[in-house]
Amino acid sequence: MIRLILPFILVVTGLWAWSLATSGGPWSVYDQGLLLSGWLSIALLSLTMMLALRPAWLERPMGGLDKIYRTHKWAGILAVTFAAAHWLIEMGDDVIEAIFGGVSRLDDLHYSGLIEAMRDAAEEVGEFAIYLLFAMLLITLWRKFPYRYWRYLHRAMPALYLLLAFHAAWLAPLDWWQQPIGWLMAALLAGGSLASVLSLAGRVGRHRQVQGTIAAIGTPEPNITEVTLDLGQAWQGHRPGQFAMVTFNKLEGSHPFTIASADGGDGRVTFLIKSLGDFTRNLAHKIRVGQPVTVEGPYGCFDFNRRNRKAHQIWIAGGIGVTPFLAWLEAASAANQPAPEADLHYCTRNADQDPVVGRLQELCQDFPGINLQIHDSSKGESLSAEVLSASEPSGARTEVWFCGPAGLGRALERGLRAAPLRRSRFHKEAFQFR
Repeated sequence: MIRLILPFILVVTGLWAWSLATSGGPWSVYDQGLLLSGWLSIALLSLTMMLALRPAWLERPMGGLDKIYRTHKWAGILAVTFAAAHWLIEMGDDVIEAIFGGVSRLDDLHYSGLIEAMRDAAEEVGEFAIYLLFAMLLITLWRKFPYRYWRYLHRAMPALYLLLAFHAAWLAPLDWWQQPIGWLMAALLAGGSLASVLSLAGRVGRHRQVQGTIAAIGTPEPNITEVTLDLGQAWQGHRPGQFAMVTFNKLEGSHPFTIASADGGDGRVTFLIKSLGDFTRNLAHKIRVGQPVTVEGPYGCFDFNRRNRKAHQIWIAGGIGVTPFLAWLEAASAANQPAPEADLHYCTRNADQDPVVGRLQELCQDFPGINLQIHDSSKGESLSAEVLSASEPSGARTEVWFCGPAGLGRALERGLRAAPLRRSRFHKEAFQFR
């Protein structure tokens, strides 16, 4: 996320500073702050809209669609933050005038005819749109707001962007359009506007969508539903560890689920879905065999083939996060690949009642290089960075692959940075798309 957003902000700010230096002298602090905050806000919003297209070509350099969406989310939050600063600065012009006198250079500019009319309209539209933008951010950050309602509100964001793009284009200084800052603004506004139109037309991810049916439904344990889909020849296959966006109900929309099966070339994919929200709760009773489904993907770079072959492998699965590792082991077994070597840690609440434990043990029998360790919290067993460090040689080069609860992932990653395993590389997926 930081690898993209920070350089992006530096480039945007740098071009603003360059335009300032070539515009005939410094502006007032008010003018500079107003233009820079507005420029950063619309630039980041444009980036947010373009990332929302789910560009497949960015997956590998950014580490997967989950990382793209995390960047999309934080670019949007930063855009609203700069929009708030822009609004506050705009509201402060009367105070500055009362204290220091004079008027802003920006307010002192006068145009005529169509340009003046369009600038007035853009100012009114921008003030209206920014209030809606603040409301959208608050609802997004309010985690208790139901997803099924939020997704419809979020779909209005492209229309809101188009209003803000209109505001930015007409109120930007005219001399900007003859400088690099204006050229970049034009490119960003064009890209963001195109992305908004495609989103409003429902074209996002359309070329990667496949229609299929539910072939089988199971409940290996009360809060987990196992669903096998038949996607036919339209499914181009997947790599173990990838995920897909699955739509069981058009009103509910799509949800990301890790594929729990290896690709057999027959168009069948299996998902293990845990009850984590309103829709996935009692999912087995909401769907039926033969029901049509839409699957978009596959996405993700949680791919064991990308491992560092010189580093010792540590696999950590928490609960339903075991799905990519099941797919890895199944794929290695079916393809008769060289036996992988890794320490596989599986964290479960009750090993005696967890059917995945038996499945893991069965798969690992074929791979003597896999050291399976079960951590049963019902018996007081927990996994920590200290436990991992104690089982590895000090200073050893390691690579950690984690899939599980976000809190556990953060704790392990922080602990390993300070532990003797600080030379490790930590891979994890971020499925909080909202």
